[in-house]
Amino acid sequence: MNAQAYDLIVIGSGPAGQKGAICAAKLRKRVAVIDRRLMIGGVCVHTGTIPSKSVREAIFQLTGLAVRAFYGSNYRGNGEISIQDLSFRVNSIISRETEVIRAQLRRNNIGIYQGTAHFLDPHTIEVNGDGDKTTLHGENVLIACGTRPARSSDIPFDGKRILDTDEFTFATTLPREVIVVGAGVVGLEYASFMAAVGSEVTLIDQRPIILDFVDREIVDALAYHLRQMGTTFRLGEKVTRVGIDEQRDRVFAELESGKKVQGDMLLYAVGRQANGDQLQLEAAGLAADARGKIRVNENYQTAVPHIYAAGDVIGFPALASTSMEQGRLASSRMFGAPSEHMPELFPYGIYTIPEISMVGQTEEKLTAAKVPYEVGISKYIELAKSMMLGDETGMLKMLFDRNTRKLLGVHILGQRATEIIHIGQAVLAHGGSIEYFRDTVFNYPTLAEAYKVAALDGLNKL
Repeated sequence: MNAQAYDLIVIGSGPAGQKGAICAAKLRKRVAVIDRRLMIGGVCVHTGTIPSKSVREAIFQLTGLAVRAFYGSNYRGNGEISIQDLSFRVNSIISRETEVIRAQLRRNNIGIYQGTAHFLDPHTIEVNGDGDKTTLHGENVLIACGTRPARSSDIPFDGKRILDTDEFTFATTLPREVIVVGAGVVGLEYASFMAAVGSEVTLIDQRPIILDFVDREIVDALAYHLRQMGTTFRLGEKVTRVGIDEQRDRVFAELESGKKVQGDMLLYAVGRQANGDQLQLEAAGLAADARGKIRVNENYQTAVPHIYAAGDVIGFPALASTSMEQGRLASSRMFGAPSEHMPELFPYGIYTIPEISMVGQTEEKLTAAKVPYEVGISKYIELAKSMMLGDETGMLKMLFDRNTRKLLGVHILGQRATEIIHIGQAVLAHGGSIEYFRDTVFNYPTLAEAYKVAALDGLNKL
């Protein structure tokens, strides 16, 4: 059978794949996208970003967390929350997002092939669908196949009591006690979700501190609030054995220190494994590293000139937001279209309860670099809008140069942190000073007003 010919074949339809494919289509190129059956939108839509953030929002609304400041810490909103309550919302959003992406691809005349892909040679890719095979020929290829949860062969996953993070959204019950192994971004997000619905959470990590790239004051505040919700931290602890005690019908995790932790469910959230190891890259003259990642240059070009890679499969920063831009830039450079470099300044969003967002420098980095800085802080409890939202715990923190008053970093904990961070990002990107916030009129009442309060606080310290 003759191979279907395309100017660009994109492996993966997640954020990087979507934007890369659409960019090439806008340049009037013939484009095909390949993804597994029922996975249009990629892991981002089906098992990663969209489901986890949908679970968060559902929990936030159904538990009454947003109004406990008014009705007391024992207020429980809709009463007992079931996994069906959460699943209904998640599945509705996944279905909608899938159709939005599918419509975008079709509107741009992009061919959609469903199945698993692997290279036959540097230009030829075979797609294995349901009982059939399709061969595609591409002048260029963009690998955007994402990641999957990293697994240890020592962990007896069963998909019911001992789960990875992809499996969690398919759980059939909400546990009363849950063990979360891994206190990275994903582990902390799920730990906070479970704590918010009333589960007792034990969070285990080998590292002595959590989120070492985040401002310490913000992390300490997050840890305090998680403890208030019933989370126990076991940091600096290594898990040596996991299993199920059949007599007690309990999951257990044994630690190197001799401790034994028990619960109704164990969630394993120790990193991600890139899917580059599943494409038979050797047939294309490429190789993935031990974590499945593919090396690229500043143009997202691999060692084979016509093959590019973008998104989580190339590693850091592995964010949906940055992956979108990487995919677009890869296509632009592939076809010689004008393009800028990937901006070095981008925000981080950590969707715990309460959520965190940050952009720019931390106090720790500025101290190490011997930069003379000052801090301005606004507590959410000072803002009328945050009282309306029921958030008494949030804060916004700005770092600025004492001499030039140039803004250096913004760190936020609390409701809508990931939304209002972009105000600070814009000022940082244009080299603005903290005086901008002092002199600007903000809508009232809003959370954005926190920038003005923090600026006045910082300037009063000079």
